[in-house]
Amino acid sequence: MTVYNFSAGPAVLPKAVLEQAQKEMLDYRESGMSVMELSHRSSEFDEIIKAAELRLRDLMAIPDNYKVLFLQGGASLQFSMLPLNLAQKKKKAYYVVAGSWGKKAYTEAVKLSKTIDFQPELLASSEATVYNQIPTFDAARLDPEAAYVHLTTNNTIEGTTIYDLPETNGVPIVADMSSNILAVRYHVADFGLIYAGAQKNIGPAGVTIVIVREDLLNDEPVLSSMLDYRIQADNGSLYNTPPTYGIYMARLVFDYVASLGGVDAMQAKNIEKANLLYDFIDQSEFYSNPVANKADRSICNIPFVTPSDDLDKLFNKEALEHDFKNIKGHRSVGGMRASIYNAFPLEGVQELVAFMKAFEARNSG
Repeated sequence: MTVYNFSAGPAVLPKAVLEQAQKEMLDYRESGMSVMELSHRSSEFDEIIKAAELRLRDLMAIPDNYKVLFLQGGASLQFSMLPLNLAQKKKKAYYVVAGSWGKKAYTEAVKLSKTIDFQPELLASSEATVYNQIPTFDAARLDPEAAYVHLTTNNTIEGTTIYDLPETNGVPIVADMSSNILAVRYHVADFGLIYAGAQKNIGPAGVTIVIVREDLLNDEPVLSSMLDYRIQADNGSLYNTPPTYGIYMARLVFDYVASLGGVDAMQAKNIEKANLLYDFIDQSEFYSNPVANKADRSICNIPFVTPSDDLDKLFNKEALEHDFKNIKGHRSVGGMRASIYNAFPLEGVQELVAFMKAFEARNSG
């Protein structure tokens, strides 16, 4: 039985990585201990975290003037850490809201602004059209002295992506890259800060990657040492016990991506998978994709619907019976969503398209 896991996260992991982790589960490199038992101060874990950082730097071509942090709390904790670290001195921060997670980031900033002195501003939003497109804005509106412009590079729920970064009048771009990091090539130097939860393309839930330009590290202490980028950077992500096993798994995934040719190779594979599904949807009179502009379509998360809610429910029921797991759309939008991250196989998309064809033949007309 072959199961295809279309989950948006926690998501499918490479089989080779899982097998390596299984092999080393009881005894990591003749240490006599599992990685889960290693001290984060041990020489074994020191090698793991340093190797993970070096491999990630190579994969993303991270410049030397950026710090790489392995934190906890998920991407959602960054919604608070960002203004605490970056906005208190600059005062103003802009938010581009192209999906549900971008709105959560902005909402959290507004909540925080009631207790710390900074001003979050909604720069652009596509909420009025149910986030079916990436909103635009005039860079001339931006105060060049603002702290940052926050955006989400890939909207997991709505299936849209920002491929070409907007002009920001010199204001640093801060990006939630949780669902397309290592799947799409971006130039790190175009960002002031990147953050990403691990559970899409990096590993199991529990690790959050932060890549921050050194000049943006705060000079003054923030509310909590655990929420202070400077303290975390100065301590090499070891201010407290980090998510050691998650970092180990991330290191294995980074090595796996490198073995396949790196980010550019992954992007090419992801485009091939996505185009297979999009091309079928576009030629069908039964299925449709809600994204208004094809140029905004995600290659990681592909939402689609049938002509009715009842057919959507039937599709999800029969898909589950055929071992297509977690393809049901997010509860806020319904329908279906195929999340086809780096580790998702091409064969799974081919099998899905075949199933969709058969379902359409049985239910159209």
